[in-house]
Amino acid sequence: MKNILIPTDFSENSWNAIAYGLSLFKKTKCTFHLTHVSPVLAASAGEMAMVLPPEIMEENLLKESLKKLDTLLERIEKLPFNTKHEFHTSANYGFFIDHIKNDVATKKIDLIIMGTKGASGIKKVALGSNTGHVITKVKCAVLAVPEETSYHKPQRIGFPTDYIIDYDLNILALLKDVSLLTNAELNFLHIESKHETMSALQLKNKEFLAHYFKKITHNFSNLESHNLDTAIDRFIRTEKVDMLVMVAKNLNFLERILFRPTVEDISYHISIPFLVLHE
Repeated sequence: MKNILIPTDFSENSWNAIAYGLSLFKKTKCTFHLTHVSPVLAASAGEMAMVLPPEIMEENLLKESLKKLDTLLERIEKLPFNTKHEFHTSANYGFFIDHIKNDVATKKIDLIIMGTKGASGIKKVALGSNTGHVITKVKCAVLAVPEETSYHKPQRIGFPTDYIIDYDLNILALLKDVSLLTNAELNFLHIESKHETMSALQLKNKEFLAHYFKKITHNFSNLESHNLDTAIDRFIRTEKVDMLVMVAKNLNFLERILFRPTVEDISYHISIPFLVLHE
């Protein structure tokens, strides 16, 4: 059984992530943990903070969050019933990343699903500090689902890689599960500069990927480009990619595709679901 954590701020964007996750794993036994974290700042502003002690403020915030989580469960119950899925809710107060890390550890989370502010093509739109920080600071696989992305079973999963890092089974297991679950084709993309020749290490890692995914339809692509944005956008369009995958271990390569230099200024370029794999 998979344990999937879905943080929610009760927006339509976060609902979209929930709906996508339920559809993607409709054939898999899953426990979905829906959580809301009320930020510390929420209790330090406004008239309520002036008349109520902190502990009462926190209690009121949690009660309100639990009511909204119950309403969210009622909305889920209106979807087609799935005996393979069960749901748990939790409301917390404090620092978002701290609670997410704690949930990952205590609930043995396999995957975090979060909604994002999507973008068209490579147009730079804010990813959102919560999703960006989870991707870079929490050692758990993250599926980022752009707003307004309606679910359709992925047919092609794109995997940009420089073949420089060693891939291990712990990193790739979730990708294999998703590929088998959806019967999707895997397309590995190597973006190379002109006249580039792959090293012995790169060839070894490429061979490893071919062996590990031998029972899954896969192919290897090469694009010559000095601009990652343009190359990834072209790859998604020409190969009709439905989901993009990256390994967080290869953070430099990941940041060049997704991020600006600082975490505070994260940008999301991709208009399709993006899966970040962690060890």
